[in-house]
Amino acid sequence: MREFSFFMPTKLVFGQDVVKKAGAGLALGKKALIVTGRSSARLSGALDDVLEALSGEYVLFDRVENNPTGENCQEGAELARRENCDYIIAIGGGSPLDAAKVMAVLAVNEKSPLELYAQGWEKKPLPIVAIPTTAGTGSEVTPYAVLTIHEEETKRGLGGPDLFPAVAYLDPRYTASLPLQVTIDTAVDALSHLVEGYLSNRASSASDLAALQGIAVWGGVIPALRSGDISLQVREDLLLASMLGGITIAQTGTTFVHALGYPLTYFHDYPHGRANGIFMASYLEFTHAHAPERVEMVLELLDLPSLNAFRELMNELFADYVGKLHVPEERIRAYAEKAAQTKNVSYSRGTPSVEELTEILKENIL
Repeated sequence: MREFSFFMPTKLVFGQDVVKKAGAGLALGKKALIVTGRSSARLSGALDDVLEALSGEYVLFDRVENNPTGENCQEGAELARRENCDYIIAIGGGSPLDAAKVMAVLAVNEKSPLELYAQGWEKKPLPIVAIPTTAGTGSEVTPYAVLTIHEEETKRGLGGPDLFPAVAYLDPRYTASLPLQVTIDTAVDALSHLVEGYLSNRASSASDLAALQGIAVWGGVIPALRSGDISLQVREDLLLASMLGGITIAQTGTTFVHALGYPLTYFHDYPHGRANGIFMASYLEFTHAHAPERVEMVLELLDLPSLNAFRELMNELFADYVGKLHVPEERIRAYAEKAAQTKNVSYSRGTPSVEELTEILKENIL
């Protein structure tokens, strides 16, 4: 008998010029903290559109780091408190959107960032308007924020139902300034969310609706990713797939692909989507032994004839990065041991052992 729940409270507004069309309706309060990275919000045109539409007061925090830390989030939260901001507008890729969620919590709760993991929070976070400028993380529709935790030498997710943004404005034009490799990295991040969510042991009939549609949409852009001919229509499809991936993992979480990808990001500076992509073929091969029909459905929707064809696609997209790291075997074992302790692994069909994770790491990074 089926039992599941589905909670996705974020209002979605998708299409060209949606921020401009929102006008004064963009504001969720009297004074906004606008959270961005150092350049993407400006290069994409999103920041200019926001400032043109916004009628109320605002203060700008444009110092979000790549792979933000708790300290970085604390800095933004302190600015929000000093300036009496009552809502946040987050513009950017996964880093600014995730950081904004933590800032929204810290701005109204007297806690350190690390205390949020252990203790949670009492006061409801500031409401968030999320405006993505990449098509990858889907953070605009998830209740998660992933921070770099130097004390643990990894990235770690923080979650809670009130971390869902109140509203997300998705305009594919804001992704048009992305370089090709960033477009590929973020696209594969979206694919990993869709595939991991569909193959997760927490998948449900409801989450499958988003995952299957997203995988099919993503499959349609494979020729463009291979050729590098990225039209605005392709970017629209990628942004839609990314959003559907976010909706999927908001219900299911992610699997061991993410757990193995985090050390490549933390120790070797691989972008998140690229780190995931390096392991996805092995993930599908492992999962095929436990859920063959589901893996075969993924391949069918991607219009790929075999698992080997999927591996060839990932190798082609990441030709300069697969098997290029020189990591001592004892270090690889340590990566696997840390991964095995995560919830991501427990959400994976087949629940791989440390030995199996070690072999997957060796197969793909040496």
